[in-house]
Amino acid sequence: MHAPAAELPAVLSDPRWRDLERLRRTSPMSDAVLDEVRGRHIRSGDHWLIDFASCNYLGFDWDPEIIAAIEPAVRRWGTHPSWSRLIGNPRLYPEIEERLTALLGAPDTLLLPTATLIHASVIPVLADEGHVFVEARAHKTVYDGCVAARARGATLTRFRADRPDELDSLLGAADGTGPRLVCLDGVDSMTGNSPDLPLLARVCRERGATLYVDDTHGFGVIGERSQSEPCPYGSRGNSVVRHTGESYDGIVLVGGFSKAYSSLLAFLALPTPLKDRLKVAAGPYLYSGPSPTASLATVLAGLDVNERRGDEIRADLYRKTLRVVEHVHALGLDTPCEQGFPIVELPLADDGDLDEVVRLLWDRGIYVTVAAYPLVPRDRVGFRAQITALNSDEDIDRLDDTLTLLAERGALRLKR
Repeated sequence: MHAPAAELPAVLSDPRWRDLERLRRTSPMSDAVLDEVRGRHIRSGDHWLIDFASCNYLGFDWDPEIIAAIEPAVRRWGTHPSWSRLIGNPRLYPEIEERLTALLGAPDTLLLPTATLIHASVIPVLADEGHVFVEARAHKTVYDGCVAARARGATLTRFRADRPDELDSLLGAADGTGPRLVCLDGVDSMTGNSPDLPLLARVCRERGATLYVDDTHGFGVIGERSQSEPCPYGSRGNSVVRHTGESYDGIVLVGGFSKAYSSLLAFLALPTPLKDRLKVAAGPYLYSGPSPTASLATVLAGLDVNERRGDEIRADLYRKTLRVVEHVHALGLDTPCEQGFPIVELPLADDGDLDEVVRLLWDRGIYVTVAAYPLVPRDRVGFRAQITALNSDEDIDRLDDTLTLLAERGALRLKR
């Protein structure tokens, strides 16, 4: 049902959204229509750009072997198995869950269409009428899931991952008053940084709380560490839990295939009893239409490619990311990117220059993710560049040259 016309001007004039609405109307990188894609080169109208806004980190969206897996699966299963998972599961589902469980080294896994649906449906189940603690920088969809839990009777509190003693005190104060769920990001979607997961996991275990980790950006890129790893991302891309040497004791991991694997599918790594509980308590399993056949097929093919070529792809991705990060540091620019993940956030020196900076990037053929207020605080207004394995060295050259130009114009914030 549409809002009455009389209410619309008040919504549009809300000062919290005025900047974003103006950007949506005036910026070529907001609400854009893309007419053609050739790998990481995209065309909008008659203007070609290099794509640094995609999160297809491993380049699986254009991998010929993965693309070739779609048609046979569609011919066997049709375009979309439209049962809810409670009604019927194509054999593709248990095959993926089996292989994913082995890759993650988890007790079990459960597939659902998207991480957003998982957060909205699973967090309220886990929190029940107890306490949910959400990290201050957690992804908006995680926070929204926590708000949904509050609406169903849970108490909602924010905390900061860099203050573990504060979290410990909050958990202690809530002891004996129902379930306690602590929610945070494994890899921050804006900064590319990870919290001290082992420390936070220890705090939660000592207090009997469940740690709920959204690793949507980390899964597929970072993984288990070893002396023979090809790059600092580790090996196998099997999540922040394995990357930090953690176990799944007291941890529920959420990950997505929509980033590194370029497929519409997401998962939870969890104990089997909790998986069985969610099959009758989580709305997406009971009611939601499932992922299309193409996504299921490309995940299975992606798991094959990851097993054979994944570490080589990640090493190349790290090399390209390092070229950008080192160039940013050489220019003396401020960036929160500390751990070499392929997300490079660049705040502006003056948030009022956003329109001008976006126009320069567009004219130079650089397509990025614009970070505007109120999506981010005013002191973090700017943009982020996401590097993928499919970006060429020439693409990286163009990005670095453009960052140099912006730095010479004083548009980007200098490192303090």
